[in-house]
Amino acid sequence: TFLTHPSFHSHRSETALVRYIRRLADRDLALDRTMIPLGSCTLKLNAAAQSAVWLSPGLAGIHPYAPATQTRGWRLLLDGLAERLARLTGYDRCSLQPASGAQGELAGLLAVRGYLWATGQQQRDLVLVPASAHGTNAASAAGAGFSVTVVATAEDGSIDVDHLRELLAEYGQRVAAIMLTYPSTHGVFEPQVTEVTALVHDAGGQVYIDGANLNALTGLLRPGDLGGDVSHLNLHKTFAVPHGGGGPGVGPVVVKEHLAPYLPAGPAGSALPTDEDHDRGFGGAAAMGARFGSAGVMPLAWTYLATLTDADLRRVTLTALAHASYLSQALADVFPTLYTHRGHVAHECVLDLRALTAATGVTAEDVAKRLIDYGFHAPTLSFPVAGTLMVEPTESEPLAELDRFIAAMRSIRAEIDEVASGAVALEDSVLRRSPHTLAAVTAEPWKRPYSRATAAFPLAGMETDKYFPPVSRVDNAWGDRHLMCTCPPPDAFEAHEA
Repeated sequence: TFLTHPSFHSHRSETALVRYIRRLADRDLALDRTMIPLGSCTLKLNAAAQSAVWLSPGLAGIHPYAPATQTRGWRLLLDGLAERLARLTGYDRCSLQPASGAQGELAGLLAVRGYLWATGQQQRDLVLVPASAHGTNAASAAGAGFSVTVVATAEDGSIDVDHLRELLAEYGQRVAAIMLTYPSTHGVFEPQVTEVTALVHDAGGQVYIDGANLNALTGLLRPGDLGGDVSHLNLHKTFAVPHGGGGPGVGPVVVKEHLAPYLPAGPAGSALPTDEDHDRGFGGAAAMGARFGSAGVMPLAWTYLATLTDADLRRVTLTALAHASYLSQALADVFPTLYTHRGHVAHECVLDLRALTAATGVTAEDVAKRLIDYGFHAPTLSFPVAGTLMVEPTESEPLAELDRFIAAMRSIRAEIDEVASGAVALEDSVLRRSPHTLAAVTAEPWKRPYSRATAAFPLAGMETDKYFPPVSRVDNAWGDRHLMCTCPPPDAFEAHEA
């Protein structure tokens, strides 16, 4: 009864099924077709060599509840991964259980709460969250039972240290922790990060450093050396496990020794092969009750690290930093970067379109949609600052792809300038009417004030490898406010209960 969707009954041969899958893939603007420059998400190459290990029967064929005697090889792999992650980040222990970045945040904060309660510091019920921190931090703190207070952002995009001092003076005895994202989600390395960690430690609080942007750090410096007591890591970002589509995510939590007893799942979250865990579950399902969380995808991260020395990882990181600064500086005259430090950015840059929007009405969403016509997945839209685009090229992209993105963005700026000059009305512009489907471009009659070629082939050479989106512009806000439920109607449950 669970195979009721028409797709399970419409394709009765392998030929038909392969063609169906191909049609689905052709509708997707994916990493195998173009750069996906989503800032703060690190959508990088997942190498074929990693999948070769991941899919080997000895790993892929294990039962989630196999006895410990049959999982020693698996446990050695997981223990090696946990030890490498702890060493790379400057911590003492690692739990692989959290099955997403958000779960890693929650597990880290619960470890902090467990430690505080065990040491008689129950009054510490407040978590400081900088405005420049990662988006889920405040929610995770609230989920762990803490109150949240926001630390302001300075003009350069870094933490306002004076405001932090004021908060510590007022709430010092209540501060359980501060949640830092380093480098910040604004895309810069904050030079005063060790001052911030020292101030919080002096007030008796713990320091949580979000690992979402670890692709800018690995091999260069370790969060634990910056004063961090706890971090979560995104294996589905920095460590090349596939990312997107809802999972499976993996968000291990790494801690200093004093927090280790409060990690989830067993003695300090150890992955060592023991015979006492046979009834715990090996970790097939992404559930907090599973000892190793999303264990099935961890061989991908293990292989990534097994093929790279620490020096290799340093080169990976430096390349990611260089790519982001290259894009930032190449676009500075047309789309200035909002925050920089000494003219450079970390692994991502926030392109500021707010002045252009005020002058022309062209929005960051217009640019994001028009990029699809150029064959690019859009960057992160309006986060962390409304009216901006946050771009992260990662280290995986070749120079030619970076230059192709730059050419597309500069061409879009020329289209914006036509609106600014009054040559084209915004509502009739190629920007506001993007993206253009194949059906739209071939429709008769053509009633738009720009040519079909301008709509579909805005840059020379695109004719040989053109992506057409399956749908045109949709009303995002309307869709967010009018959810479509695909579950059975409530009366179906009432009938079942009766």
